[in-house]
Amino acid sequence: MTITLTQGILIAVWAMIAGLDCWLQAFYIFRPIIVCTVTGLILGDLQLGVIAGGLTELAFAGLTPAGGTQPPNTVLCGIMTVVIAAANNTAPTTAIGLSLPFAMLMQYILLFYYSSFSLFMSKFDKYAKEGNAQAFKRLNYIPLIIVVVSFGIVAFMSAYAAQAPMHQLVTSMPHWLTHGFELAGGILPAVGFAMLLKVMLKAKYFPYLLIGFVFASMIPFSNVLPVALLGVVFAMIEYYRSRDNSALKKKVDDIESKGGDMDDGI
Repeated sequence: MTITLTQGILIAVWAMIAGLDCWLQAFYIFRPIIVCTVTGLILGDLQLGVIAGGLTELAFAGLTPAGGTQPPNTVLCGIMTVVIAAANNTAPTTAIGLSLPFAMLMQYILLFYYSSFSLFMSKFDKYAKEGNAQAFKRLNYIPLIIVVVSFGIVAFMSAYAAQAPMHQLVTSMPHWLTHGFELAGGILPAVGFAMLLKVMLKAKYFPYLLIGFVFASMIPFSNVLPVALLGVVFAMIEYYRSRDNSALKKKVDDIESKGGDMDDGI
């Protein structure tokens, strides 16, 4: 399919909204599962957006901006995964690999902003010393505007202006190369999930992982909704058990703080 000017503008606007949230990390709509879904809706293929969002979210599951650390940008990766898949009729797994250069481009732009925005610090110090709250407030908007506009420009140029060269590049690739991108894109979700587990997995939660793996791999069903519902059940069990344990611990602490013990009153 060919991306129209209207779709290119809508993608740029969506990139600006998601890019602002990526900079502020306020609502987490910059995550690929949301970015891809909305992009697919803009391009008229919601199913492709949801599929690409699920794959890309898993690929970035263990990667999130923290302080000055910037992984490849999730907004551009999500947008370009759907754009490349839709415009060139390729599988989302192949499109993930092809979208990484765009994600890395935005990554380096943001890293450049982290350094260059330090030039504003002298102005901030000056306004703070003078007690000029209005000027201090206005100056905060300048970096935000620069970041938002950058997301819009890069997304528009990548999705709309560069679609012809991108189409030529994809169609000119030999089969072994596109197949390699497809394999790499299929592996990335597993790598991302493994990175997440490396940080989050605890021994007491390992039985849940095994039950989910058995349920997802060995029980035939047509969608992942049963696994999601099973996860909700486990989460509710763990939540209420933790809450009851916290309430009991608080009660014991209150008794001990008053000089009594658990046998008082019996």
